[in-house]
Amino acid sequence: MNYRMIGYLLGLILLIEAALMMLPLSTALIFGENVMPFIITVLIILAVALPFALFKPKNSQIYTKEGFVTVAAGWILLSAFGALPFVISGTIPNYINAFFETVSGFTTTGATILSNIEALPKGLLFWRSFTHWIGGMGVLVFVLAILPSSGGQAMYLMRAEVPGPTKGKLVPKMRQTALILYGIYFVLTIFQVLALLICSFPLYDALVTTFATAGTGGFSVLNASIAGYNNPAAEWVIAVFMLLFGLNFNLYFLLLIRKVKDVFKSEELRAYIIICAASTVAIAINTAHMFNGLEECLRISFFQVSSIMTTTGFVTSNFGLWPVFSKSIIIILMIVGACAGSTAGGLKVSRILILLKNIAKEFKRIVRPRSVNVVRLDGEVLSPETVHIATGYLTVYITIIIITVLCVSLDGFSFETNFTATLSCINNVGPILGDIGPTGNMYDFSYPSKIILSLNMLIGRLEIMPMIVLFSPSTWRKR
Repeated sequence: MNYRMIGYLLGLILLIEAALMMLPLSTALIFGENVMPFIITVLIILAVALPFALFKPKNSQIYTKEGFVTVAAGWILLSAFGALPFVISGTIPNYINAFFETVSGFTTTGATILSNIEALPKGLLFWRSFTHWIGGMGVLVFVLAILPSSGGQAMYLMRAEVPGPTKGKLVPKMRQTALILYGIYFVLTIFQVLALLICSFPLYDALVTTFATAGTGGFSVLNASIAGYNNPAAEWVIAVFMLLFGLNFNLYFLLLIRKVKDVFKSEELRAYIIICAASTVAIAINTAHMFNGLEECLRISFFQVSSIMTTTGFVTSNFGLWPVFSKSIIIILMIVGACAGSTAGGLKVSRILILLKNIAKEFKRIVRPRSVNVVRLDGEVLSPETVHIATGYLTVYITIIIITVLCVSLDGFSFETNFTATLSCINNVGPILGDIGPTGNMYDFSYPSKIILSLNMLIGRLEIMPMIVLFSPSTWRKR
């Protein structure tokens, strides 16, 4: 284990966090608010990070294990220090609550413990939403984009952070890949800000709403979420951009290099669109009696399907009051999630396709034992290892959900509340059903439950393995 290189990379991550805090600090200055919470936090980060980041070790080689440890520890440290402005300002005086809120931000979950969001200073609300934008594409991808590094170590870092079962390089050099990913991310962000400005959003609201959409996070600066704006045009815009940020970013790259046919060959893309369209129509029919007219019914149904499937978590309707059929679709969408290689959470559509195709293959094998069957995705034969990894991921995923539901159930909430809270956190969705509902907050969960759910958010965002490696005793055992 290359401890010095891990320390160096973690120091860099914290320095980047300190630099990024200049944006909410500037926002606080513009609105005439107290900037000391940010200044003190930046000074603390510098004191901790500089001794590690100033001197790059001679042996800079890292492998898979170091990559996983760096990514998992990096995300925990980002959240740990990112929570300080909330605590220092007194806005969220309890550190566990502040940590939960910040983990929810960086992991793009969007679950909150706040009841009166609008009472917070604009600088802190900017930071709260900005954590979504930082966490959406991944801070390690950002590190790779701005710093030169060898392809080998970069690949190990990126593999540990980029979500989905089909990770790969867009171009031969990892730094170029990271730059392309962030370039696409930034351009889409700008387009949404402009679209919201056209919809009469104030600049500040357009920015923070776009940060939350881009990261598929869901934090809003209004207590009523997006419903509070009462702006149907903006709801259509946000719903469309949520879907766009839920796409595999490789597809945008293929469009840039004019390989349009390859884009439409994507089985994941086709399944993503079909699931979204079918869910929207089904919910619209099931809830038609609850809304005024066809446009409102379709808009709200499409918005909530887009929001939950992309694991953004914005709310324009209290879907906790919807019929059981519609709520069941919402829960299924929480689990499915969006595309691999996007900013969204969930199991991912491509992983679901692999699992379903593997089930079909096994069924054919039972019916026709002598036939040769393989699992294909986008016309390519998947290796048995890829299929095995997808199956193993599902097994661990279900195990974590069962354990978490049991632990959280000690708080005394209903099963629906505990189950959807667990699903919401591990899939990085945000809203829950049951006693609390999609318009409520998670303040009443106990501190142990908040810590467990925070770990679930991190596990879900990093797709399990980095967190398991970090906390596994064998990782730290000397050989």
